[in-house]
Amino acid sequence: MRARVAAALATAAVLAACAGPEVPPQGTLRVLSLDGCADQYVLAMAPDAELALSPRADDPDSHMRAAARGRTRVRTTLEAAVGFRPDVAVRQWGGDPRLVAALKVRGVRVIEIGDADDFDDIRANVLRVAAELERPQAGVRLVQAMDRDLAAARAASGQDGGEPALYLTAAGWTAGRGTLVDAVMRAGGLETAAEAPGYGPVGLEAAALDPPRRFVLGFFDRSGSDRFGAGRHPVLAEAMRAGQATELPSSLIACPAWFTSEAALRLARG
Repeated sequence: MRARVAAALATAAVLAACAGPEVPPQGTLRVLSLDGCADQYVLAMAPDAELALSPRADDPDSHMRAAARGRTRVRTTLEAAVGFRPDVAVRQWGGDPRLVAALKVRGVRVIEIGDADDFDDIRANVLRVAAELERPQAGVRLVQAMDRDLAAARAASGQDGGEPALYLTAAGWTAGRGTLVDAVMRAGGLETAAEAPGYGPVGLEAAALDPPRRFVLGFFDRSGSDRFGAGRHPVLAEAMRAGQATELPSSLIACPAWFTSEAALRLARG
């Protein structure tokens, strides 16, 4: 996988260099974003296009919320989507199957942002989506910025993986091996303390009996959300006070994108 992604990145870089300055295709491209993750991609890759963003484009967990100000917002309904007359629709999780099918029937090209379990997956997503938006240079630039962050994280932590840390969301979920959170933690010089692979509820009893020294907190900054979630339990709060907790802004981890590397850099710097 790593070799394939490296080859894809090298090919994209060569093509972008040969192409010269990027110019929009004839006529302004009309791009519809169907969810908050797609908002990030289209704002960074095609700011010159005529964009219709999702209603969540300027939410606190939107990394590109400043760039979203003043942009058109469209609800993810068939009437609103068709009314915008998009050439392209971009989605990760937004838009139900009927809406996506209806857009395709009307000749709209739908670009899917795939799930990502590690930074290789993110690289592949970024390069592919940028190419499908006819902005390959933008994809190369974003991937290069991500790789600079990852290199800085390795230099700051001195290792890839190391001290155990428990990832914890305000709702009380944690992440084990094989998740993007695990990849972020390893890139930041930590090891996940969760024993089970994938995502699952945190074990309060185990955390109380044998609390880790390090905690990585996710989605604690969403105002008013999960105020009474298991992640805010007094037992865990006490363990965090006794150890060290690093909070990751939800804007860095809500979408699998190039800027997720900034979360690893934050962990590496403590």
